[in-house]
Amino acid sequence: MPVFAYKGRSSRGDLVQGSLEGADSGVIADQLINTGIVPIEIKLTTQAARSGSNPEISLLQRLTPEKKVDTLELMLFSRQMYTLLKAGVPIMRALAGLQESSQNPAFTAMLQDLRESLDSGRELSTAMRRHPKIFSPFYLSMVQVGEMTGMLDQTFLRLYDHLEFEREMKERIKSAVRYPMFVLIAMAIAIVIVNIFVIPAFAKVFASFHTELPLMTRILMGFSDFMVNYWPLLLGLLIGAVAAFRAWINTVDGRYKWDRYKFHIPIAGRIILKATLARFARSLALSFKSGIPIVQGLNSVALVVDNEYMRTKVEQMRDGVERGESILRTAAATGVFNPTVLQMIAVGEETGDMDGLMFEIAGMYEREVEYEIKTLSANIEPIMIVMLGALVLVLALGIFLPMWDLGKAALHR
Repeated sequence: MPVFAYKGRSSRGDLVQGSLEGADSGVIADQLINTGIVPIEIKLTTQAARSGSNPEISLLQRLTPEKKVDTLELMLFSRQMYTLLKAGVPIMRALAGLQESSQNPAFTAMLQDLRESLDSGRELSTAMRRHPKIFSPFYLSMVQVGEMTGMLDQTFLRLYDHLEFEREMKERIKSAVRYPMFVLIAMAIAIVIVNIFVIPAFAKVFASFHTELPLMTRILMGFSDFMVNYWPLLLGLLIGAVAAFRAWINTVDGRYKWDRYKFHIPIAGRIILKATLARFARSLALSFKSGIPIVQGLNSVALVVDNEYMRTKVEQMRDGVERGESILRTAAATGVFNPTVLQMIAVGEETGDMDGLMFEIAGMYEREVEYEIKTLSANIEPIMIVMLGALVLVLALGIFLPMWDLGKAALHR
């Protein structure tokens, strides 16, 4: 993490200088203000980050790069923080206990940094901002609101439920895509094996006939010869296509178009769309229930949604609300919600129970995702049967037609 040199004035007007580690200058400014220092100048330096008070942890941080903390660890942290805070354990003691029991060096180092930041007078949300790879903007917003309302224990419980829901939705999306992808890969491998090993064996037999072969057989043999002779070229083209695709989706325009296309994939696209909408609705409901202002809530949810196309729609809703439009009107303008959901949003705005209605919307989409996944096999099996039948038919015609012609010729002799 970069280190910034700062100059500021204390509450008595004295000049204060030093350096702090943070994601950007804004985070450094927040840290200084929270400690009673008015920043005058903040500059990025090239010096290494200062080590913490624990030399063992600092050495470990220098020797091993910080890895992404697993979602399960963050869920466990949220649940444990809720239990400890609800039991009346001071937050410093709670973090110390979690640090001692942690088995992940990166997570241990993060907890140590949180303790040092709190010890220097910073708020918990400000300390967590120093670790953007671990805590998402939505997580930070929730913690900040929990600090303001004095309900930090309940906030951690809601964050635990939210992370569990997010993880479950991601697993369901993976399971929805895994089955059709496995079928396609298996069919591709079968085609390669047949063309490289099976058809060349029959080609030697057909060559002994010394007669003109049927068109289907000639096509199969030609394609097989091409694969056998030019397989390095085909392999290189495949690797190049995969690399080009990965480079394309890493661009802003490519990621947007690919994320939009995901929603239109046959069968699996419906599941991905409904799971994404369920995550959006639940995240927004949680922000409403925690007291986050609607514009800030939409902004945080936009950063949480793991889909660029959906993120632009949420940002479109945020911009509309900033202009004074209703949530119903901005949601209808996105074109991603069905009429039933829009009607529920309208009722929520009229009754002032937006958080409850958004939870209902999330539950509705979640149940639809469960149903779609349960019926996924039944929807894919007819397509698989047709594709496998077509493959077998082409192979059968190409291989057995010459034998059939040869048999007829022998009977006419």
